[in-house]
Amino acid sequence: MKNKKNIFNIVFLVLVFGLTMYYVFHGEDGDLSTLWEKIQMVDVRWLIPAVAAVIFFIYGESHIIHYLLRTIGFKTKRFTCFLYSCIGFFFSCITPSASGGQPAQILYMRKNKLPVPVTTVILMIVTITYKMVLVAVGLWLIIFDHTFVDRYLGGMLWIFYLGIALNVFCVTAMLILVFHQRLATWIVMTSMRLLEKIHIMKHKQERTEKFLCSMGTYAETAKYLESHIPVIVKVFIITIFQRFSLFFVTYFVYRSFGLTGTSVYVVIMLQAVISLSVDMLPLPGGMGISEALFNIIYLPVFGSALLLPGMILSRSLSFYTEMFLSAALTVFAHFYIGRFTKEEAKCTEGWEI
Repeated sequence: MKNKKNIFNIVFLVLVFGLTMYYVFHGEDGDLSTLWEKIQMVDVRWLIPAVAAVIFFIYGESHIIHYLLRTIGFKTKRFTCFLYSCIGFFFSCITPSASGGQPAQILYMRKNKLPVPVTTVILMIVTITYKMVLVAVGLWLIIFDHTFVDRYLGGMLWIFYLGIALNVFCVTAMLILVFHQRLATWIVMTSMRLLEKIHIMKHKQERTEKFLCSMGTYAETAKYLESHIPVIVKVFIITIFQRFSLFFVTYFVYRSFGLTGTSVYVVIMLQAVISLSVDMLPLPGGMGISEALFNIIYLPVFGSALLLPGMILSRSLSFYTEMFLSAALTVFAHFYIGRFTKEEAKCTEGWEI
C-alpha cells in the first residue's frame, strides 16, 4: 500500500510538473532564444541574496526545531535540525498539500531516538505558527490595507479569500484539537460514524483506536503551549522572518532586471498573497497555480516584456532551488542520521513524554 502511494505521488508530481511547463512555455517556441537573452540580462549580484534567502528560509525552521527541542531538554545539534528541515521541505514539495513533509521528519527524528510524541508536538507547533503568519498577512491586508487589495488583486480576489478561509479553518481545527479535545473527539467520531453509515468509509476499530490514542499528543501540545507562552511568541516572531525571507526572493529578482518604481512592500506582499492563496491547495508546492497567479498579479510590476523571465527566475529560486537543495541534503541525511548521530541519540535514551 505504501509503495502504491509513493508511485501515485511520483506520477502526480511528474504530471503536474509537465502541465506546468506546458503552461509556462506554450506559445513561446519562437521566442525561447529571446527569453533566454532576457534572463541573461539580469544582474547576478541581486540573485546571490535571493539564494541566501532560500537557505535562510530552510534554516529558519531548523532554528525553531532546535529551539523547541532545547526548551524540552534535548541537546540536538543545529546541523541535524537543518537536515530535519530539508527532509520536511523536500517531501512537502513533492506531495499534494505538503502532506508528506512532517511524517518524513518524524520518521528521521525517530531514527535519532527522539520520541514520536515529542516530535509530533514540536512539528504541530511549527505548523500552527507557520499558517498563522499567512493568516496574519491576509487579515492585515483586509483590515488595514484594502487599497492594496483593490488595486492589485482584482480578478483573483476569490482565490485570495479562499486561501484565507482555508488557512483560518486549518488553524482553527488544529487549535480545537489542542484546546478542546472533547469537542474535537465528538466532531471526528460523529463524522466517522456518519461516513460509515452512508457507506463512504468502512468501519475499522483500528482507525478509531488510533485516533483516540493520538488525542494524547494534542493533550501534550496544549500542556506545552499553556506553560510556554513566551516560547510560542518567540517562535511566531522567528516564523515571520522565515516566511518573509522567501517572499523577498521575488523582490531580488525584480531588482536583478534593473526594475524600479514598485516598492519593496508591494512586491513582497504580492508574493505573500500567492503563498496564502495556494498554501492549502492539493498541489505539490502549488505548482501550476502559483505560476498562473504570478502572471496575473505581477503583470503591472514586471511589465509584459519581463513577466515570463521574472516568473521563471522567481519560481526557480524560491521553489525549485529549495526542492533540489533539500533533495540533495535528504539523501545525505538518509545515511547520516542515526549512523553518525549516536552521541545525540544517547542524550535521549530512556526519555518518555
